[in-house]
Amino acid sequence: MTSSRRRFGHPLLLGTSAAALLLAATGCSSTDAAVSVTVPAPSGEAAAYCRALHKELPKTVAGLDRGDTGPKSELTAQWGDGAIVLRCGVPRPAKMDDPMAKGTEADGVDWMLEQPEDAGPRFTTTYRKAYVEVSLSTAYAHDASPLAAFGPVIAKTVPSSL
Repeated sequence: MTSSRRRFGHPLLLGTSAAALLLAATGCSSTDAAVSVTVPAPSGEAAAYCRALHKELPKTVAGLDRGDTGPKSELTAQWGDGAIVLRCGVPRPAKMDDPMAKGTEADGVDWMLEQPEDAGPRFTTTYRKAYVEVSLSTAYAHDASPLAAFGPVIAKTVPSSL
């Protein structure tokens, strides 16, 4: 994963060693509990891309097992009991209009970073025909390495808008 200054003001420095240490310390198991997630309501075209993405999503991300969200939807997925949550077909974030918004690139997909208060980082794809949002738990406050797992499948299923 690399940092990018091309389209967003400041680079986001990302590391993988912190994630490895964290995963080793916390374990990688998952329970059957569904994580409650707000399901997006995308247009028909974006929903079709999201359904294609859903079929390609990995079974594990950063050593965490995939589980269902509540309600179960082809527009959402989670890993590690909500440590990583993906929502496809979200509205375009207003922050994308900010020329100083932070961003990064992971395996050919550009992401914009938002840091909600009292939550972990939230990344949203840029320049795609459907916006894909990945929220990470606070354990990933300084490490977005899980994004690398999504780059190839997003590039394959959600076309660029450029």
